Amino acid sequence: MTNAESPSAPPPGGPWAAPTLTEAAYARLEEMIVTLDLAPGSVVSEAILGRLLGIGTTPVREALQRLAREHLVQILPRRGVVVTGVDLHHQLHVLETRRELDRMIARAAARRARPPERAALARLAGEMTETARTADLRGFLRQDGQLNQALAQAARNPVAAASVASLHAVARRFWFYHHRAEDELVETAALHAAVANAVAEAQEAAAAEASDRLIGQMIRFARGTVPTLDPDEGPMA
Repeated sequence: MTNAESPSAPPPGGPWAAPTLTEAAYARLEEMIVTLDLAPGSVVSEAILGRLLGIGTTPVREALQRLAREHLVQILPRRGVVVTGVDLHHQLHVLETRRELDRMIARAAARRARPPERAALARLAGEMTETARTADLRGFLRQDGQLNQALAQAARNPVAAASVASLHAVARRFWFYHHRAEDELVETAALHAAVANAVAEAQEAAAAEASDRLIGQMIRFARGTVPTLDPDEGPMA
């Protein structure tokens, strides 16, 4: 095993690198938005958020700009920052796009992942299953984000990774907002774990199929929040 492949000595800038203040601010704010600690429609300011996080204004501003690109906030000059609403039609468009990108990333990750990455994905699959069993919803959402990052890194396609990254938090927030039953979490965790395990085992076709099953379940869940939705509005599972 080379130094670059060792999980204890990752390459610079990898997921184990110490986060910058901007990355720390982004991670905190994204989780607060996804878990509704910053409620849809709420109005905040850079100064308030900076005090809340104990982080300076500049990193907070940069984090908010990224969150705006990811459709989680809207920045209104001289008026503040508004947390965007949770919208079904936007969620369906997000999932329609994710279905194609996630499948591509899963295939590429299954083909290109290095041995330490495969081992880490297998561990994460088990951890997600256990977290769901204990009904730790917030912990599961953090692991969901970790899985997305791990798959993107293993796929080694920065264009696809950058394109899909802006869609993940929107999808997680929608799920958190509408989640009601514990069995939904268990089912979702099993589908995530299937993707991670297929990639860990270098099974390209199985990884793609598992990815499609996961997105299909997310589409059915989203459409189920409005049972009277026109079948022509958004993708079908």
